[in-house]
Parts: sequence; structure tokens; C-alpha cells
Amino acid sequence: MSEIGRADGPRYTGGVRYAVIVGLARMRVSLGFVFGVLVLILARPTGRSLTIGMSIAVCGEAFRIWASGHLNKAREVTASGPYRWFAHPLYLGSSVMGIGLAIACANVTVAVIIVVYLVTTLTAAIKGEEAYLRRAFGEQYDLYRTGIAAQRASPGAARRRFQVDQALANREYRAVIGLLVAILLLVLKATYNGSFWRATAGRP
Repeated sequence: MSEIGRADGPRYTGGVRYAVIVGLARMRVSLGFVFGVLVLILARPTGRSLTIGMSIAVCGEAFRIWASGHLNKAREVTASGPYRWFAHPLYLGSSVMGIGLAIACANVTVAVIIVVYLVTTLTAAIKGEEAYLRRAFGEQYDLYRTGIAAQRASPGAARRRFQVDQALANREYRAVIGLLVAILLLVLKATYNGSFWRATAGRP
């Protein structure tokens, strides 16, 4: 959330630990570009790995789109769509995308890099975000986390339909573009290495 830098929940206010959490959360996009370049250099994609990995990544992005179409950032504790079952469906979708990317790259070192990046940055983002939400919504957010809020929510709030304009307002199209660029770059690298065409032709 855009408010994450001002999150000051009781567990994370002040101190070096909080500063690190906020710093990592703010830098996760920039770090993503740095790690992305490294991943592209080390990747050894094949036709098979691309097919399996990117299919998984697309599923992760589809999940993110579903969540974005329900999320009204910083204005409410959303309880519709995937938020009825998951506290952080956007980050869950990102994790699935990361798994797909690791498979597509077909390199153990790349997989380790992706796992380290996701665990570090998403954990920081979640902690900072939860601190802000507790500050902004108090008991309402705690009830949501225990599942009580979803039960108490009005039928309209819990059953609110997916809205394309809400997903666009949340700028989910940037993640879609990023995924498409990643797919294109990995296909180009596999083509350059010759592995893509060997795999699709069924040759060893």
C-alpha cells in the first residue's frame, strides 16, 4: 500500500527492525529489476520449462487480477473475492508467479535467488502493511484476520463482484506487462540458445 511507509502498528514502531522492514517494502520493485537482470543472465530456459513455468506464472497473475478487482486500497478492510479466504491474495499470486518463473528459468541458482527475493521483500511488505491496517482500522482488521468480520459483513460487502475498473485503478496492468516482458525475454533467450526449438521439435 502507498501508506506503508507511515505504518506504525504496535509491533513494528521504531527501531532498526522497523526501518529495515519499511526500507525493504519500499525497495521491492527496484530490487526486483536488479534481481530480474541477474535472473535473466543465469536462466537456462527450454521449451518444456517455459511451457510449464509460464503456465503457472499466468495462473498467479490471474489470481492477482481477481484480487485487484476487489481491493479498495487504504479505504476499507476488503472481505470479498479471494479476501474471503486469504489475507494477502496479491502476494500469494506474486509467489505463484515467482514459482512459475523459477521453473521457466530451469536453473537451481535462479530458483534460490527468486525464493530469497520473495521471502525477504514480501515478508517485509506484509508486516509493514499489517501494521498500517491495524493503525487505520483497529479492531476491524483483527476481526477480519480471525474470520469474524467476514461472517459479520453485509451480503453486499462479502459478495461484491469483481470490477475491472477497480483492477485498473490498482494498476494491475503493470504486473501483466511485467509478466509479458519476462515471457518474451525468456523465449528470446531460449531461442538464442537453440533449446526452445530443439524441445518443440522433440529432438534431444
